[in-house]
Amino acid sequence: MAEINSNSVRAFLSGVLTVNSIDHLATAAVGKEFLTPLAGKNSGPLVNALWGGANLMGGLALARSAASPGPRWGPEAHAFGAGAAAFATWMFLSEVLLEVNTSG
Repeated sequence: MAEINSNSVRAFLSGVLTVNSIDHLATAAVGKEFLTPLAGKNSGPLVNALWGGANLMGGLALARSAASPGPRWGPEAHAFGAGAAAFATWMFLSEVLLEVNTSG
């Protein structure tokens, strides 16, 4: 099993932020409302575009800071994938069970 180090933590968080950006940017593109910490449950497209962009930029910055030297990804690629998968699973289950951002 791989050792957990600061690069792995940054890569995991990068995966979380990058995946989180997708829902917000898609919401902005289609002109819907979606929960953000900036304006609550009724956050409109502009707020979602800003929040999604901030998540994407933060995720990409963390990915860059977590990347090991050399032309190929190292173990941080697994941590990135785990963060992305964990957040996507959480979003799916929270919407199915709680319908925070959907209507029936």
